[in-house]
Amino acid sequence: MNTEAFDELASYIKSRIAIREEELEHIRLYSEIKKLKKKQFLLQEGDVWQLNVFVVSGCLRIYSVDDKGTEHILNFAVENGWTGDRQSLVSGKPSQFNIDAVEDSVLVIIKEEHFERLRGKIPLFDHMVNEILHRGFIAAQQRIHATISYSAEEKYLHFLKNHPSLNTRLPQSMIASYLGISAETLSRMRNKVAKKR
Repeated sequence: MNTEAFDELASYIKSRIAIREEELEHIRLYSEIKKLKKKQFLLQEGDVWQLNVFVVSGCLRIYSVDDKGTEHILNFAVENGWTGDRQSLVSGKPSQFNIDAVEDSVLVIIKEEHFERLRGKIPLFDHMVNEILHRGFIAAQQRIHATISYSAEEKYLHFLKNHPSLNTRLPQSMIASYLGISAETLSRMRNKVAKKR
């Protein structure tokens, strides 16, 4: 196993809970390292999602494609973030989404059956996972609120505040898709915001 990649996950866990070394070793035993090239899929629509994925480096996106071939981006995951399709994971049903790499990426993957075993054996790890799920739920609520009630400019400013590094890392078309606005509107917003700063 690429120990450097796992060490990133270990650092992330240690920064959140007082975990013992033997507990970390237990997590290491169940962890796999996966490297994705840019545009390579981690999940494709129709597959059942059964993983827990921590991003060590790079950037992934989760998105759907409608009948017209238009992509709708739900979220991005970068360093020290988690990604996956929770709906498919919990229900066991085929996913409606795709996950692919926006950049070359390195991931730590733990299969769901092993992840649940770890949560049962390590109470603090279970607590950390619950906190992550709570934060994810709150973030999803905020995103829905922004999508249905913000102007295009407010959506862009909200994006800049919550994802400052992504503004320069992502193609404009992906940011526009994530915000639910056209690339032309995004370009206007960028110019407008830049003039105000």
